[in-house]
Amino acid sequence: MKKIYARTFAISPLLLALSGAAFAQSAGDISVRLGATQIVPKVESGSLSAPSFFNAQVDVLKADSWGGGITYHFSDRLALDLPLMMPFEHDVIGAGSLAGVGKLATVKVIPVTLMGQFRPLGSSYSLRPYVAGGLTYAHTKETQSTAVLNGLSGGTLAKPTTMDMKGKFGVTAQVGLNWAVTQRIFLDVSAMKTFINGEGVLSTGQRVRLELNPVSYSAAVGYRF
Repeated sequence: MKKIYARTFAISPLLLALSGAAFAQSAGDISVRLGATQIVPKVESGSLSAPSFFNAQVDVLKADSWGGGITYHFSDRLALDLPLMMPFEHDVIGAGSLAGVGKLATVKVIPVTLMGQFRPLGSSYSLRPYVAGGLTYAHTKETQSTAVLNGLSGGTLAKPTTMDMKGKFGVTAQVGLNWAVTQRIFLDVSAMKTFINGEGVLSTGQRVRLELNPVSYSAAVGYRF
């Protein structure tokens, strides 16, 4: 993740050379940004439905990806933001009585989010904090199961056990800081908390319900039109 952030901000000197004096986004502006995001699920897992080991649970590990977004500013203080992300590849591992068994599956997720932002400071300030709220849909693109899951669930080579993660809607809250470094170029950092549930479904018919509730951290370089 450190390498991704380093590459994100490595391009900023070049961008800064293209612009003049600094001022912040204001009414009617459209801004775009490119950067990196890390998603850290805060998982509370239910138990895998029968037949299964007692207290068989799962955990979902953090993932990094490139991303960015587009923001339209209705006024100096109000904006609508659409984050745009490449897929995040999360490892699903055993927890509870399955702790230590290793990776059970890998799932690719694309979070689709729409946020309303509020900046308490006016456009005359180059350094502006903001808060935001909106909706997120976690779209599951691809799930790949492992031999570990196959062995634990009684699958065979001819008929291996697979896991499917269902997409869900959730509510997202965000805090961030936007710095208008020049007339056109800005830096943006933010943290988001999404309240969302999920469900893993095995091809054997067993299910496990999850409270994912991830926290995500983003850093980006942007350009204001």
